[in-house]
Amino acid sequence: MMTRGASRMTRVVMGHMGPRYFSTTIIRNDAGTGVTGAGLLHGFPASSSEKGVVTRARHFSVMGSRSASTMALNDKQQEKDSDKKVENGAAAASGGDGGDEKSVVSYWGVQPSKVTKPDGTEWKWNCFRPWETYEADMSIDLTKHHAPVTFLDKFAYWTVKALRYPTDIFFQRRYGCRAMMLETVAAVPGMVGGMLLHCKSLRRFEQSGGWIKALLEEAENERMHLMTFMEVAKPKWYERALVFTVQGVFFNAYFATYLLSPKLAHRIVGYLEEEAIHSYTEFLKELDKGNIENVPAPAIAIDYWRLPKDSTLRDVVLVVRADEAHHRDVNHFASDIHYQGQQLKDSPAPLGYH
Repeated sequence: MMTRGASRMTRVVMGHMGPRYFSTTIIRNDAGTGVTGAGLLHGFPASSSEKGVVTRARHFSVMGSRSASTMALNDKQQEKDSDKKVENGAAAASGGDGGDEKSVVSYWGVQPSKVTKPDGTEWKWNCFRPWETYEADMSIDLTKHHAPVTFLDKFAYWTVKALRYPTDIFFQRRYGCRAMMLETVAAVPGMVGGMLLHCKSLRRFEQSGGWIKALLEEAENERMHLMTFMEVAKPKWYERALVFTVQGVFFNAYFATYLLSPKLAHRIVGYLEEEAIHSYTEFLKELDKGNIENVPAPAIAIDYWRLPKDSTLRDVVLVVRADEAHHRDVNHFASDIHYQGQQLKDSPAPLGYH
């Protein structure tokens, strides 16, 4: 008896819900009852108890359907509101000028500032700003040389001389690639020295005399040399692999050297810069002979060194060589400070010395 009643009630409920959810057939209500007749599907009239069950099932199913529909509409509305906010933020970030410039919408409200040149035109470089540009001091003496006297000086001098031989063999007369590859190493000493002085200043609660900034300026200047020569010479795959090896070895070796003896580390860099001056002088000779094409100067070099618009590669090599001469002086000077028994913080750093 119980089984027959349960089975019959199930058929009634499914008769009501089935067409609603699994059929496209329109089912009409029985006259005067307001309840969809199960007999439409099964061929028998519904009792009063079954009508009650069906009514409750219909009521709750409709409520569920309405709730689901309401939730779906709310989700769609939230998505539209979110899209509008993103569009408004993007328009605000781009200045509302309708341009197709890409911008980043940030919750933190950090927006890039628009920088212009003195003539009002837009500044297109993100790696440096107009106030970081300068005109190279071409009057610096390129022939200066620190004669090695002490054991550490001689060690530094002959170490640099020994490193030059494999470089000459590998690059030979390809001075464009030589300059580009060597700048990947030349930018390391300033960063390592500035980092270690920074940590030392924090540990000892003392000022650095401006030397942290001076060494980091040197590292940044050498990196800009690399960015410039990247426009002139494109490295091959094995040259890129060489950068990984040489930079990794040199970084760790210089890091250890600076920890053990800063005066030796700065002296090594001073002699490295002397070799750089020699290399760029040979570069200029090849340009003058016509063995290397004197192409127009890259746009990044014209803006960084404030060169004339019609400058050439030769003009770029001249200003880079002048930069290397200034780095030579700074590092030999830093080594001399240590040789005299003082700390770098005791002597003001040559900030902005280009």
